[in-house]
Amino acid sequence: MLEPLLHIEGLRAGYGDVRVLWGIDLAVAEGEIACIVGANGAGKTTLLRTISGLVRATAGSIRFAGAPVESADPEVILRAGIAHVPEGRRLFKGLSVRDNLLLGAHLRHSHSEIARDLDRVFTIFPILAERRSQDATTLSGGEQQMCAVGRGIMSSPRLLMIDELSLGLAPQAVERIAAALIEINKAGITILMVEQDVFTAFELARHGFVIELGRVTMSGETRVLAEDSRIRQAYMGV
Repeated sequence: MLEPLLHIEGLRAGYGDVRVLWGIDLAVAEGEIACIVGANGAGKTTLLRTISGLVRATAGSIRFAGAPVESADPEVILRAGIAHVPEGRRLFKGLSVRDNLLLGAHLRHSHSEIARDLDRVFTIFPILAERRSQDATTLSGGEQQMCAVGRGIMSSPRLLMIDELSLGLAPQAVERIAAALIEINKAGITILMVEQDVFTAFELARHGFVIELGRVTMSGETRVLAEDSRIRQAYMGV
């Protein structure tokens, strides 16, 4: 059996004396779309921040492509192939769409490959090509999310992590971005998404993980999780 692309065991982390993650176990296979769902404050964002090195693990292990990364710096983790699209997009005011995208490639050196991937992002998100010279922070919310995802792609990742994909976005924007993620995944990029909208998450992802109070309490194929009465009552309102 092949080792998962991302394999986490017993992961604990937090902020100072406040522990948020209490022994997370999960595995994401290469080539899939997986999702993490749960209520506000459950630890979803902290988990992504710990994977990407922004929060230090206090115990447990994170293995990516077979190598331990739980003690690595964010730059090392990005070089290894993990890109993190943060909650709230965090685009740079005063910089154009094109320049914001190019910031995602700041660790890369091949100008031809960077140009190729920039064209690829503009093909996936044509509106960004039309507005490449516009200040990225003046885009609509959906377009800003496209730019943030595109910036992640520009690092040439094996794993793209997206925090709160649909937060504050109109349904049509979510649909366009979701369709783009399927295309991105088919091109070979594994996706791990945190999403509070369980309907959106389960529609996109094949496998899901439910986090409650810093622990994974349920996991499995999303089509099975979607039929579980506990999830339907707690997160889907049915």
